[in-house]
Amino acid sequence: MKIKFLLILAMVCTGLAAQAQTKLSPDEFENKLNATKQGQLLDVRTPGEYKDGHLQNAKNIDYKSPAFKEQISKLDKSKPVFVYCLGGVRSAAAADILHESGFTEIYDMTGGYLKWTSAEKPVDGASDLAATSAISMNEFNKLVSENGIVLVDFYAKWCGPCVKMLPVIHKLTDEYKGKAKIQTINYDENKALAKQMGIDEIPAFLLYKNGKLVKRVSGELSEAEFRKLLDGKSAK
Repeated sequence: MKIKFLLILAMVCTGLAAQAQTKLSPDEFENKLNATKQGQLLDVRTPGEYKDGHLQNAKNIDYKSPAFKEQISKLDKSKPVFVYCLGGVRSAAAADILHESGFTEIYDMTGGYLKWTSAEKPVDGASDLAATSAISMNEFNKLVSENGIVLVDFYAKWCGPCVKMLPVIHKLTDEYKGKAKIQTINYDENKALAKQMGIDEIPAFLLYKNGKLVKRVSGELSEAEFRKLLDGKSAK
């Protein structure tokens, strides 16, 4: 009987947590934010990311900062909180902490700043993207056209799945040498290129054959799925 009660209690708590945290697409997020007079908008990326561009009137509180919990405790728990990061991973984790800290109305933007900017929605403080690009479009086109099969990997050091897959990528880079080229591209250093390529979430993989884009895949891949891509088979 006690176990049954605990299970019911856990289900109720899970349901309340789901009600407190609402995931919204960029369009839904924008509409809800505009319709909420007392909304508190949080950008939980790093100060460097925030400086490169952010949503209008957003307050920057770095999710990975040791002072994150202390800083959010200064917010008004009775008012709705809107939270976003670059791709959605950090904001989801931040939303959990906000809920645990007593906030009862939390809106988390899926896809984050990448999806927001790819939809050409308004931002403040955006720097010249061309200045942050290490690889030009001409250089990129030359890379994919001079090699038969090229798998381009857009990654970031702060992206958990990206870092997790790097050992496999390094292994396959050596194994497929002479048969296919795997090119990793740091998103943070190539924001202009990423925008031109329509990259709105990472990790992102673009497969080229003789200069032609034949497949685009996002999200974490297994070694077997990487092999299917490089061998010309389907993956996801």
